[in-house]
Amino acid sequence: QVQLVESGGGLVQAGGSLRLSCAASGRTFSIYTMGWFRQAPGKEREFVAALTWRGASTTFADSVKGRFTISRDNAKNTVYLQMNSLKPEDTAVYYCAVQVAGSTRYDYWGQGTQVTVSS
Repeated sequence: QVQLVESGGGLVQAGGSLRLSCAASGRTFSIYTMGWFRQAPGKEREFVAALTWRGASTTFADSVKGRFTISRDNAKNTVYLQMNSLKPEDTAVYYCAVQVAGSTRYDYWGQGTQVTVSS
């Protein structure tokens, strides 16, 4: 089992920045990829960004490329999502997720943190 706790959400004006954190605990040695997803009201959950835990390879949704970055602190078992130039359409609940080695899906999910961008 891997437990995930997100933090850092809040209310920000358009053009502002927020940094989300996701701290992992438990069987962290099994982590292969950590990712961020979001779900806006009335919409399906969508992929935002991901980072491989060992190689630090990153991927981003087209909608956030150039504005969001993802990074990690291995010593703290924490992944960060730095969100810059925020837009009202970035408003959503953001979830951290973990894919463990050998899995083809994201296996563990955090409880989510609300991000609200006002215009």
